[in-house]
Amino acid sequence: MEYNSDDILLLKLIKEGDQIAFKHLFYLYSDSLERFILYYINNREKAQEIVLDIFTYIWENKERFEIRLTLKAYLFQSAKNKAFTYIRDKKQPVYLDDVDLSNKIQEYDTQLELEELSNLIQEAICLLPEKCRTIFEKSRKELLTNKEIAATLKISEKTVEGQITIALKKIRAFLGDSYSYLW
Repeated sequence: MEYNSDDILLLKLIKEGDQIAFKHLFYLYSDSLERFILYYINNREKAQEIVLDIFTYIWENKERFEIRLTLKAYLFQSAKNKAFTYIRDKKQPVYLDDVDLSNKIQEYDTQLELEELSNLIQEAICLLPEKCRTIFEKSRKELLTNKEIAATLKISEKTVEGQITIALKKIRAFLGDSYSYLW
């Protein structure tokens, strides 16, 4: 499993007791974790409490804290486990016929996968040679036509086409077989 370099740096700083890094981690994920937990328990106050429990555990155990997943996956898995523990401990029966979690879980799984794919594509774009990256970003982010890019950079349209083709090949190669269905 590939780790996000930002996650690795954040965890390293937190292990060293860096409160700013910890606050950054909290503000980065706390709202989305709370919304995620609300899908399961429908109790905002308890959802906020669970989020605080997760981050309290990380801070209190920072020196020996290790994860086997990506940081985001760890946080969301912890949130899900704590929500289920809360439901179990409430000792009120929960009937699956009354709760349709499959769509909500699938939505979150899809959202997480799309975010991961977006991060991977951005990483692949950053690895492109400068000229190739510039042309690709003008095409995809600024939505310029090949003709507009050629005029802006004072190069031929064929060069623009060639560089976009190279960029796409390199991005495909970077993504590997995991996302080959996209191309």
